[in-house]
Amino acid sequence: MAPFVQPTSIISGFKEKIDALAVQGDRLYVGTSTGNLHIYSVEEQNDGGEVATTLVEVKKALVRRSIEQLGFVKHMDLNLLVVLSEATVTLFPLSTSSPPTPLHKAKAAFSFAVYSSVQHIESDVKPDYSTGNEFAKPKPIPMLVTQLLVGCRRKVVIYSWRDGEAQEPKEAPLPHSARIISFLDHDTVCFAYSPTDYAMFSISTMTAVEISTPLPITTSASATAIGAFSGLTGYMTLGLGAKPKPASVRISEQEALIAKDSEGLMIGADAKVSRPAPIEWPAPPEELAYVKPYIFSVLPAGCVPIHSPFSSNSTLSTQSQPNFIPTTVVQIRSSISLATTQNIPFPFDPSASTSTLPGTTGPIVNLTIRLLTPSPSEKAPLYLITTPTDRTAATAEGSTIWQFKMKSWAEQLDELVNGGQYADALSLLDTLDEAVLPDKETRRTRIRALNAVADYREAKFDDAIDTFIELDFNPAKVVALYPEQVAGRLSVPLEGWIPLYGGPKSIANEASSSISSSHEAVKDDRDSEAHDKLATTESIDGSSIAVADSIRGRIGTGIGAGLGAIMRHVPGKEEPASPPPPSAKPKRAVPDDLHRSIEALLRYLSDRRPKLGKALEAVGITPKNQSHATAPLSEATIEELFSLPNASLAVLTPEQLLRCAQIVDTALYKSYLVIRPSLLGSLCRLPNWCEVSEVEEDLRTRQKYAELIDLYNGKKMHAQALSLLRELGEKEEDLEDKLSPSIQYLQKLGPEHLQQIFESSRWVFSTDPNLGFEIFTSEDVELPRQEVSIFLAGIDPKISARYLEFIIEERHEQSPAFHDRLAELYFGMTISAKKRGDDQTRNEVYTKLLQYISSNRLYSVDRLYDQSLFACLRASHPIREDLFEARAILLGRLGRHDQALELYVYRMHDYIKAEEYCKRVYELGTETKGVFLTLLRLYLRPTVNIKEDLLAPALDLIGRHNSRLDIVETLQLLPPLVTAQDVRAFLVEALRTPIFDTNVIRHISKARNDQLSRKLMLLQTKRVKVTDSRICPQCHKRLGNSVIAVHAPRGEVTHYQCREAFSRLLNEKSGR
Repeated sequence: MAPFVQPTSIISGFKEKIDALAVQGDRLYVGTSTGNLHIYSVEEQNDGGEVATTLVEVKKALVRRSIEQLGFVKHMDLNLLVVLSEATVTLFPLSTSSPPTPLHKAKAAFSFAVYSSVQHIESDVKPDYSTGNEFAKPKPIPMLVTQLLVGCRRKVVIYSWRDGEAQEPKEAPLPHSARIISFLDHDTVCFAYSPTDYAMFSISTMTAVEISTPLPITTSASATAIGAFSGLTGYMTLGLGAKPKPASVRISEQEALIAKDSEGLMIGADAKVSRPAPIEWPAPPEELAYVKPYIFSVLPAGCVPIHSPFSSNSTLSTQSQPNFIPTTVVQIRSSISLATTQNIPFPFDPSASTSTLPGTTGPIVNLTIRLLTPSPSEKAPLYLITTPTDRTAATAEGSTIWQFKMKSWAEQLDELVNGGQYADALSLLDTLDEAVLPDKETRRTRIRALNAVADYREAKFDDAIDTFIELDFNPAKVVALYPEQVAGRLSVPLEGWIPLYGGPKSIANEASSSISSSHEAVKDDRDSEAHDKLATTESIDGSSIAVADSIRGRIGTGIGAGLGAIMRHVPGKEEPASPPPPSAKPKRAVPDDLHRSIEALLRYLSDRRPKLGKALEAVGITPKNQSHATAPLSEATIEELFSLPNASLAVLTPEQLLRCAQIVDTALYKSYLVIRPSLLGSLCRLPNWCEVSEVEEDLRTRQKYAELIDLYNGKKMHAQALSLLRELGEKEEDLEDKLSPSIQYLQKLGPEHLQQIFESSRWVFSTDPNLGFEIFTSEDVELPRQEVSIFLAGIDPKISARYLEFIIEERHEQSPAFHDRLAELYFGMTISAKKRGDDQTRNEVYTKLLQYISSNRLYSVDRLYDQSLFACLRASHPIREDLFEARAILLGRLGRHDQALELYVYRMHDYIKAEEYCKRVYELGTETKGVFLTLLRLYLRPTVNIKEDLLAPALDLIGRHNSRLDIVETLQLLPPLVTAQDVRAFLVEALRTPIFDTNVIRHISKARNDQLSRKLMLLQTKRVKVTDSRICPQCHKRLGNSVIAVHAPRGEVTHYQCREAFSRLLNEKSGR
């Protein structure tokens, strides 16, 4: 990147020798060797940015001899020009007629420096103790302080002004004379005594600390540069024998740059080297200057190679040129990375110079270049002076003043980004204020993301992921860096990474990295027991070539396509690239890169997942309830996913949050599938936003059926899950292993999936009805019982009856509808078994029917009796005789006991059951108290024509249940031929006399009641009267309105609190 435009000549043909330059506002002050001061006005024209220079004034003989240095003290109302001439510093007021002021204490001066700052100085006013706060400290007062520090022979003199008021000068001795002075801040100054001796001076302590630097290392670059001049003569060796000059410039408030031989060292305020790596110049620089954040150095002719990648003069790069630039070069380096950013060889403007370029027929004329202006540390432009070294040319042409103008910050940043120097761009961005770059934060986000991509290409996966997490970057773009087995359709090839993140396409096309090879080199391992290990690259065609290319790509990327500007470039040194020795091992294995990259991705996904979950939960969206109803990720285009904003989750819309959650969970599933398949199960069982279509095929391929079923279940894709379970079950031979997984899955489905349960359970019932019945007996969920009963009846009435038995007995179902339905099923199954001739089944079901209708009280008897199912019992149905007992029970439940007993006696001829029926329904004092008499009447007075004689069962009934029969009616029913002996037991029981006379008992009871009533009346007549004058017999005080206690039997009245003492007194008296 070239941060500065080509220098512009603003003053040419200046015949006097220029020894000093200074810039103040739009004025350029030029001091000459004759003591003249030329003042120019420098204005930038609106059209094309051209600079117009106008001579404003010439102050001849300002001083008697050469003006060695110029400076300004612009402080409040002060506007002074500082001039160093004849080892004396003089202050010249500008725009006033006041006489100059020589600084007499600063005699034998060699240099000076001016620094202005705002300092908080404690006030000299004593604190006011009248307020009572004796410990209150006076607040420091901000003041504008300007310091003029003059380096004299073996001492330093400090002049200062506070808010325009001059302060008393200070002096401090020095071990040497300060030739160059550079302020770091208001208290720290860097002195250059000689090209090898430097010191840090503290104004507060007035002491200097010598800077100790490591011994310089003679590099091969320097040796190469010096050796290149062995065949040169004349002007080309002019700068080689020049004596080095001391050089020091301020970089920041913490650092200064000093030149020591051919090295530039960064020195901190503690007088120690602050950076381990120095600047290595091919030769000692002739001049140094600093324009934030760039370091200018003037290098002598013949030491900078022509093929330097940062040379801005293309005319010097022809094949016919010598190896080194034969003229002086202005080299510009970044103070952040110390890397060379631009080399500007002379001539800056070949068309405007009479000097002939190399390769032409004329001679090459070299010039001296001097940076005489104090370094404007905060902003450009910078001015330099060129003077031909040849005296004849210097007399004819004179000197030229050039202006260096920096490109705009935005343009510099864009060039760094286009060059792939993202770290340099970030470092430069950190030095800028938002006032000069309004879109600073937007650029920072984009450049940091691009830098993260560069880190990813260099296998610095953790660094890249850390950046993406800090930036809240779009997960779709992060996942896009991975191969298809992780990113799916979001995967972007290597050449598309930089454009995807907002960078130029050209850089992306030139970049290469091992990560792409590693993506292609990973084998898709199908063995479920080894999923957590990455496959080797032998399974890929041409794997050895891919690995070799990957390593070569990584080496190339590290040197050329990475952060090239940060790497230390040594000018003048070019060594041919040599392949690594055969014994050298590659930095890392290709599959390991993919493994480490996915590990880093898991860290990113694990960070995003809970945050997205909380953000969605805050708007009422959860995967447990809504993941199945959300539009699938496959419906969104790749462009829509890449366009998701790189912003905090708090500013995303619910739709954008959903898409991010889907991307994160899907990538998490795929990553676990590649490197942690053993943990996939727990992830599948949790609610998630994973896109099933993205991972379904991979899970099937790897035979991760349990995980796939859990995933289907979480997405409420129950049809697919049950289909897979059936598919897997059909491969099993054991019946329980075949059906149990499907049964357990169906047992967990709720009533909202009732139709799915019915459809998927049919094959289970067709295989084993007993196991299939377990589907509807689960305690996890409650299904609609009516629909389940109807469905099971369609499969098999026996299963439906079993289900009804279960809900009635186990679940205590009280609804009459289910009880009616069970009775209907019993009747229907009984009739069907009779028709089929299955007597065993018929007997079993009929027994259940009889037991059920006789013991159950919740079914509707009328409904059962009146339904068409029971019409056969009232009509001449061919099997009606088989259901007489059931009909009898139903008639009994209807209260029609006579008809029920008729069925027992006349149809079934089962007299024992008829008697048992009477025992069951008999209840004294109710309408069923005459049920035994009804049975006796049916025996002795038949209502139908029968052939059997029923006298014997009638007499048995009278003998066993005589106490339950009415005596008179029983005797009236007996036939005349029945002897008294036949009914002797009945007659004895009827004529037996009671033991106790009921009248005696009645009179005794009445007498007892009268006695108790008289005693009660006597007790109720006793009372006590408490008056105002009544005294407590215990404490002898008036009772008044106090709580009292009455003592039996004579009715003494005491205070309540005196009751126990008085009671003891009464007991003692009674004891005597």
